[in-house]
Amino acid sequence: MAKKEKKEKKFAKKLLHKYRLVILNEDTFEERFAIKLTRLNVFVLTSLSAIILVFFTTILIAFTPLREYIPGYSSAKLKKQASMLNYKTDSLVQELELNKRYYASIRNVLTGDVSEVEFNRDSIIKATQDEIEILELTTNREDSLLREKVEKEDKYNLFEEANQNNFILFPPVNGTISEGYNIEEKHFAVDIVVASDTPVKATADGTVIFAEWTIETGYVVIIEHSQELISVYKHNSTITKSQGDLVKAGEVIAMSGNTGELSTGPHLHFELWSKGYPVNPTNFIDFQ
Repeated sequence: MAKKEKKEKKFAKKLLHKYRLVILNEDTFEERFAIKLTRLNVFVLTSLSAIILVFFTTILIAFTPLREYIPGYSSAKLKKQASMLNYKTDSLVQELELNKRYYASIRNVLTGDVSEVEFNRDSIIKATQDEIEILELTTNREDSLLREKVEKEDKYNLFEEANQNNFILFPPVNGTISEGYNIEEKHFAVDIVVASDTPVKATADGTVIFAEWTIETGYVVIIEHSQELISVYKHNSTITKSQGDLVKAGEVIAMSGNTGELSTGPHLHFELWSKGYPVNPTNFIDFQ
């Protein structure tokens, strides 16, 4: 016990033992600076200096832009760029989904894989009486007859806006129709017999939205026109336009042929779609 107390006193004496730090002029040995220190003072000052240094370093890192230069910390600029890229990605995903649906419709046009129900533009969804309130309007007989007449005219008027702008469809080729438009057999087109390599012309001004080779229908060109009108040209031997090209009415877009597994001879398979529904091209174009 006495030895332990002796060691503690010796240790305390060492901590409190005074030392003199002197700075002298080397040439004259003149004393310039002197300070009395103990080991305890040195330890306390060193600890306080370390704590203060850590404190101010933490403040600089947490509340100043200097933290951007330290690995592991993200900058405000990078966060802003990441947010903008996230918004753009979300917009691109939505745009991609819309394009997928659009090209799926184009694919259905190419393959003819469309049910008859999809062409019935007169079909409507009837809501239940719990969901809507039915309003009954009284009309006289003359008014009803006039409404019925106007509805019939509008029903088969594919180009009500186009008529005001002199919208005209030109025949893509001239020839004999070997197979006509037939909804029951899902032949939503007319087949015009022509010699091989006959120039196929655009039926109206528009933009080429498809110009590729398909196994069943050979070289195919699809053009999107104004008034939500689409024209389709199949079984060509070659095509002279690419996707995205702008074409004028009567401009050569392909050469007729006998390509594709479904072709049985040189001819042009021509389809006309208005607002997503197939229409009989012979109602608007004279192919003779």
